[in-house]
Amino acid sequence: MDKLFYNAILKSVKANEKLLAILIDPDKFDNVEIDAFLNKIPNNTTHLFVGGSTVANGETEGVVKALKQNTKLPIFLFPGDYSHITSLADVLLFLTLLSGRNAEYLVGQQVKSIAKLKNSPLEIIPTGYLLIDGGNHSSVSKVTATEPISQENAEDIVHTALAGQYMGAKLIYLEAGSGAKFPVKPEIIAKVKEAIKIPLIVGGGIRSESQKQAAYLAGADMIVMGTAFED
Repeated sequence: MDKLFYNAILKSVKANEKLLAILIDPDKFDNVEIDAFLNKIPNNTTHLFVGGSTVANGETEGVVKALKQNTKLPIFLFPGDYSHITSLADVLLFLTLLSGRNAEYLVGQQVKSIAKLKNSPLEIIPTGYLLIDGGNHSSVSKVTATEPISQENAEDIVHTALAGQYMGAKLIYLEAGSGAKFPVKPEIIAKVKEAIKIPLIVGGGIRSESQKQAAYLAGADMIVMGTAFED
C-alpha cells in the first residue's frame, strides 16, 4: 500500500518541521458551520483528525465528506470503534491501546475492522496509543474500561512506547484524553522521544500556545489539539 502520507510525516520529522493536527469529534461538530470552523483553526495546521470515543453511526463519514469538499488538508481517521471507519478519508490511524489490558482494544476491534479495510483505499498507519493520566476520567477510559498510565511512572510509559515500536507501530501517540485537566508533561515527552525511533504524536489537554511549544521543545513531532476549537 502506498505510504504517501506516512512518508510525508517522516520527511517533516527529518527536517525538524513541527506538525499540528486539529481533532474533530463528529459528536460535537456542525457541518453547517464548517467554513467558520476552518477559518478559525491555526494557519499552521497540517492535518485534520476525525474521531471520538462515542460517535453515532454514519456521523464520521458525514463529517469527512463535508471536510473533503472544503479543505485540501489531509484527513486522518482517529476512530473509537471499527464502525467509525470510512474510506472517504485519506488515512486510518490503526490504533492499538497499549496502555490498557483490554483485549478488545488490543486486537478485537482491529480484527473487526478488516472487513472494511481489506479493499479500502485508505492508507493505514499502525499506531501505538497510550492513554496518559490527564487528571480526569476521560471518555477513552470509560469506553475501553482501561486505566491511564500515571505520569509519575515515566519508566512504564517509556517501556510501553518501546513495546509498541517493537511490535511494529509506525507512530506512538501519547494522549492525556479529551478534556484533560493537564497535558502530558514535557519531561515524559522527552523521555519517550529519546527512547523511540519513530514519530511521536502528543495530544490531550493542550489548549495554549505555551503548552504547545513546551511539547514541541520536549520532542513531540505532531501536536493534536481539539477541545480548544470545539466551541
